[in-house]
Amino acid sequence: MAAEGGWIAGARRVLSPNCDSRPPGTAASLLLLHSISLPRGEFGGDAIERLFTNRLDPAAHPSFADLAGLRVSAHFLVRCDGGLIQFVPLQSRAWHAGVSRWRGRERCNDFSVGVELEGTDDRKFGTAQYESLLVLLKKLQIVLPLRDIAAHSDVAPGRKSDPGAGFDWARFFAGLARR
Repeated sequence: MAAEGGWIAGARRVLSPNCDSRPPGTAASLLLLHSISLPRGEFGGDAIERLFTNRLDPAAHPSFADLAGLRVSAHFLVRCDGGLIQFVPLQSRAWHAGVSRWRGRERCNDFSVGVELEGTDDRKFGTAQYESLLVLLKKLQIVLPLRDIAAHSDVAPGRKSDPGAGFDWARFFAGLARR
């Protein structure tokens, strides 16, 4: 089974309180890709989980001060090693896109699934991440009416740059076509 109760099989569950209900009758039709690392350029720690669960100590690193009080989440995080964490069930709205617009629709959180790739907007992503992302997308396509895939930079141009030039869209779509 791809998903049960809004949770994807094979993903580690870490429930984020930073979510709410989607508007009535709104289905997730957009997969929205992001990149994140905390601190920037450092990978493998627990700071992202702490941020998404409101447990990040702003004094733990100088760059965390700006994150104090921030309430954000995503549905998924794909780690550098391909590990998958799910923070928000699919039927709920994660808080990942901020002020956003896709194909004339405002408020992308309402109709999207947010996937964070552990990384930065100026670094290449690894094979394990592409493989994990492709497996995840196939599972999501079984249970959601996904029609579009976009970058955070596509829905918030000028404000966001992720996942960035390091994300190989041609590789991703070629992998999707092979599955």
